[in-house]
Amino acid sequence: MLVCFFDQEGIVHREFVPPGMTVNADFYRDVLRRLRENVRRKRPQKWQNQNLIIHHNNAPAHRSFKVSQFLAKNNMTVIPHPPYSPDLAPCDFFLFPKLKLRTKDRRFDTIEEIQEESQRVLDTIPKRDFQGCFKAWQKRWDRCIRKRGVL
Repeated sequence: MLVCFFDQEGIVHREFVPPGMTVNADFYRDVLRRLRENVRRKRPQKWQNQNLIIHHNNAPAHRSFKVSQFLAKNNMTVIPHPPYSPDLAPCDFFLFPKLKLRTKDRRFDTIEEIQEESQRVLDTIPKRDFQGCFKAWQKRWDRCIRKRGVL
């Protein structure tokens, strides 16, 4: 499983969940710690204001008390995500389809090969595509609001 955070400039943090590992509150909180460190290193201008805005879906680990405490303590604002709405999740309508398209009909012998190819694909997505993703995300939200939740 791939955990990935990105902004309009590109990938900020990505990591693979170790095989057999469950994404629970402790694991996800550690991911968020590593995300913060990557924001500090890769996006110093965003780090300076110390108010990070993130979006994640409604997975149980994301909604846990431990994670909520961590987010509040570290001034990380979460954009709410309506349940059962993959059409409003940038990873679902933008990032993962790009990964799938580039790896479609290819055979991999090991998990490491899949991970290497996934990282290679992520590294080749141009900045303009990420910018387009955020414009599309805004249009999807606007359309959802106008139609009162029905896309």
